[in-house]
Amino acid sequence: MGAQFSKQVERRKTLRIEKNVLAELKVTAGEDFPGSDYRPPDRKNWMANLGSERTRIHQIIWPGTHDSATNDIGIPFITRPFAQCQSLSIYQQLVLGTRLLDIRIQENRLVCHGILSTYSVDVVFSDIKKFLAETQSEILILEIRTEFGHNDPPDFDKYVVEQLGEFLIHNDDRVFEKTIADLLPRRVICIWKPRKSPPPKGGDPLWGGGYLRDNWIDTDLPSTKFDSNIQHLSEQPPVTKRKYFYRVENTVTPKADNPVLCVKPVTKRIHQFARLFINQSFAKGVADKLQVLSTDFIDGDFVDACVGLTSARIDGRA
Repeated sequence: MGAQFSKQVERRKTLRIEKNVLAELKVTAGEDFPGSDYRPPDRKNWMANLGSERTRIHQIIWPGTHDSATNDIGIPFITRPFAQCQSLSIYQQLVLGTRLLDIRIQENRLVCHGILSTYSVDVVFSDIKKFLAETQSEILILEIRTEFGHNDPPDFDKYVVEQLGEFLIHNDDRVFEKTIADLLPRRVICIWKPRKSPPPKGGDPLWGGGYLRDNWIDTDLPSTKFDSNIQHLSEQPPVTKRKYFYRVENTVTPKADNPVLCVKPVTKRIHQFARLFINQSFAKGVADKLQVLSTDFIDGDFVDACVGLTSARIDGRA
């Protein structure tokens, strides 16, 4: 018991130090970057407002959500706080400006996060189609993966094509150089990451897992995650030189040996530092590699930061 208590005291001390590191950096470095003062007039149509004919896919900073379809997961006040990473529905996230979705599924096509499940993936497809019907030039990246510890849904690749076929942008490395206008009326890049089923191939309606990469680390310490994100980002080629999307997740993860196990108070430790991360990507000379930035509990300011930098890139200011 004494050893466990000492460990908790030490962890709280480490956490306090890490919080202070980022808070002090925010004060000294600020949060300015090219486009940081930009506010989209309409988040629902922010790509259209930037200009579909002049916005290339590799220029976009994609605002993404982590575990996107967990707004209704588990039992309220009992199991939900341990698995919920978003409070908005898929449709609400898209209207807010989210342009990359992270969907985890199990064998029966239910969305899940670990051992907890929620609604059918059909709800996700329905929300996406509703959003696409209400907009004209917004492009989405839809990542669907079989959750760890689960089996692939049978013939799921065919099912996705049945549901979204008319909107799917087919697997083609040339997409990264194209403008949004070049891709229309197709508007969804769907990345399918099965556990055991054959992965998509070049030319298929779906894209393989290698087209969306990241370097996730399992930590609840904000400065440790922040520094790891910068380091791994620095190891990537610039967006103009690569043929895959690279994701930075501005999130931290509850740890089993910590008294705080609910997602929201833990991920809040890093959530407020998204603009600081963009600022520091410029300070460290790696901003030309930044492409997908994902978060838990997405809000308008996070979207605005991503859109602002996208705008600056299009205008040649970044």
